[in-house]
Amino acid sequence: MSRMHRHRVRGRISPRRAVQLISAALFNGYAAGFRKGRIFTGGSKAFCVPVLNCYSCPGALGSCPIGALQTALGTRRHFPFYVLGLLTLFGVLLGRAVCGLLCPFGLVQDLLHKIPVPKPAVPQRLDHPARLLKYVVLLALVILLPAFLETETGVVPPLFCKYLCPAGTLEGGIPLLLSDPNLRKAAGALFGWKALTLAVILLASVFIYRPFCKYLCPLGAFYALFNRFSFFQMHVDGQRCVGCGKCEAACPMQVEVTKDVNGPECIRCGKCRSVCPAGAVSSGFACGAKSRREKGRA
Repeated sequence: MSRMHRHRVRGRISPRRAVQLISAALFNGYAAGFRKGRIFTGGSKAFCVPVLNCYSCPGALGSCPIGALQTALGTRRHFPFYVLGLLTLFGVLLGRAVCGLLCPFGLVQDLLHKIPVPKPAVPQRLDHPARLLKYVVLLALVILLPAFLETETGVVPPLFCKYLCPAGTLEGGIPLLLSDPNLRKAAGALFGWKALTLAVILLASVFIYRPFCKYLCPLGAFYALFNRFSFFQMHVDGQRCVGCGKCEAACPMQVEVTKDVNGPECIRCGKCRSVCPAGAVSSGFACGAKSRREKGRA
């Protein structure tokens, strides 16, 4: 292969990256919002997108499901059947493929991780327990505290959005502050904390693959619950597998591909499939049906 041809191959956008870019553009397609510094308030804002995408982003055309879930629980006016139903639907259909293919903040982390610097490995004794934090965030900040915390007004603010969410700061807080001098004057210690949180996560993304997805994202935690039985699945053909270990070495989420390819940490990025020399790894909706048939025979 010539040097020029290799350069063209490296410069080509992969199908997965194209889907990520299209998804980010679709979910944040109100270009006038960025120009005017105003939040879109059209009818589509009544509907939730399946990913972490801030309601306050000037370009956002839909609502963030985590924000909507907290708001419904915090106001205690009605049970969030719609939000939970939508999340369950996407969980059953795609599992964490939503994270790997559709999430704009996941795309940001992916791009930052491509910066060519040494990538230290997080020790397993720290990595494994740290991955449980996202379930704590989902249960405590998103569900229990909004549902049961008592306040003077009787309304609990969306705590995850208010105190932690880096996507909200990046997509909503920073663009709005840049466009409105009055907001910049009003920004206080809370925004400073959110900006610091965002900076730490973005910096960590350069060295660690998707640290927010691995350790803190409540939406990733929710979708992880469906990974083993979602319709979209990964599949390893045991007859083709040669046991070379290249799939597990390539997996950026440190999934044990040959043992637990559909474990809760798999975001269906497809890197294991792309490096397999025997073509033993596949993915898709047909793979989900195949996995279920094999489980039925076991």
